[in-house]
Amino acid sequence: MIAMELAQAAWTHATATLSPLADAVLAAPGDPKGEIATTNILTFFATKISPILLAILGVIFIGRASKGEVSKVLTSSAIAIIGIAFIVGAGALLLVGENLVKIMFE
Repeated sequence: MIAMELAQAAWTHATATLSPLADAVLAAPGDPKGEIATTNILTFFATKISPILLAILGVIFIGRASKGEVSKVLTSSAIAIIGIAFIVGAGALLLVGENLVKIMFE
């Protein structure tokens, strides 16, 4: 009987003490912001990664040209320029698509 009364008293004090903690833990999270900041990621790739890749391509092209493989250098250069054009085109489509979505859902 005494153990039962002690358990009830402990339960009463524990729930009174832990109630604010439980409210804080079980509280609903705030509203999601719904955005991912990709501007910094794109800026990083444009300013850090792209120049490194272009430098690597340049070293490869210079190495091939010094060996006398001018036709391979011209072919590789054309392929690289077309690839860069596709990347720029994808960026342009991203901007155009974003503007179209803003216009459609205003």
